[in-house]
Amino acid sequence: MIAVIPARGGSKGVPGKNLARVGGIPLIQRAVLSAVDSGAVDDVYVSTDDPSIAAAAQQAGAKVIERPEELAGDTATSEAALLHALNALQSLGTVPEVLVFIQATSPFIASSDIAKAVHRVLSGGEDVVFSAIETHAFLWEQSPGGAVGVNHEHSYRPRRQDRTPNYQETGAFYVMNVSGFIQREFRFFGHVGLQVAEHETAALEIDNPSQLEIARECAHIFDNDRHRFDIDALVMDFDGVHTDDLVSVDQTGLESVRVSRSDGMGVEMLRKIGLPMLILSKEKNPVVAARGKKLQVDVIQGIDDKAKSLTDWCNQQAISLHRVAYVGNDVNDIQCLELVGWPVVVPNSHPALAKYARVRLRAPGGRGAIREISELILASRKEN
Repeated sequence: MIAVIPARGGSKGVPGKNLARVGGIPLIQRAVLSAVDSGAVDDVYVSTDDPSIAAAAQQAGAKVIERPEELAGDTATSEAALLHALNALQSLGTVPEVLVFIQATSPFIASSDIAKAVHRVLSGGEDVVFSAIETHAFLWEQSPGGAVGVNHEHSYRPRRQDRTPNYQETGAFYVMNVSGFIQREFRFFGHVGLQVAEHETAALEIDNPSQLEIARECAHIFDNDRHRFDIDALVMDFDGVHTDDLVSVDQTGLESVRVSRSDGMGVEMLRKIGLPMLILSKEKNPVVAARGKKLQVDVIQGIDDKAKSLTDWCNQQAISLHRVAYVGNDVNDIQCLELVGWPVVVPNSHPALAKYARVRLRAPGGRGAIREISELILASRKEN
């Protein structure tokens, strides 16, 4: 059983769409993770002509099939990309029985839906199973004589519970028997079945900027099951994360901030499991270094380029940025949030950070945010 995700680099509706982040994760990586997490496929392949997409796919655990230029244009069909991928695999001696065709433009694919669909095709009961949602919508079409009901008689208006449901194709995934697909060269053939999605969010496809923004706004609601912190390091801003972003100033100009003892306990728990941690701050106030010393955490402060400092520190620690959680709260954290695999924001952060966040904490900065992420990390370690 294999999954193939076609992802060309030349999107026009949303430039760079397959690398656009939703919930802090590039769309191509979300698709790869949905397949991997299903536990129903042996390998995940991304068919692409774009080196950046290829790199992101590999980072998420996929293998890459280089798509030729003639199959990367606007007129190339998904079926053509899938057949090319199968031919490439067969030339290497891989002959899969089941093919899962996943589209990265669907950001909210439940891995359990993929697993169920694969099982149905593998059992031989169906040749194709595709993702769909149930709908009771009244559908209409235009005609020369006016609008006409498609799935209902417009002179009769039954209650929702009295209507037979229809099913809308989501475009998220299609599971196919490989031999049948190769013979027909089209995604629908033989006995076709519906895999009704667990959540209606499966119907959201990203084809324009507005849909991308909707997905970003909804991600923190629908991605709760993705909050499994598989990380090797935690990096934190100071003001607004370890503090509530407020400062007290006395008559002499002396500044002071408040921190949370609960956060300190969270850091101590992470230190006990040996997790590397860093406080990264543009602030030059000595209180940052003092707090770092108290917590026994590395501190880099008084720097203008936080992204460079983060990258340099990770290189020194031999830690991949993809396996780093970064907690930020303001616009000067955006570059760091874009670099790491686990971008995290506090609830009182600047609104511009929302679209970069993979996780939005519930506890505010300076009032338990670090304790919250510490417990999430510890819980993830126990699960694994």
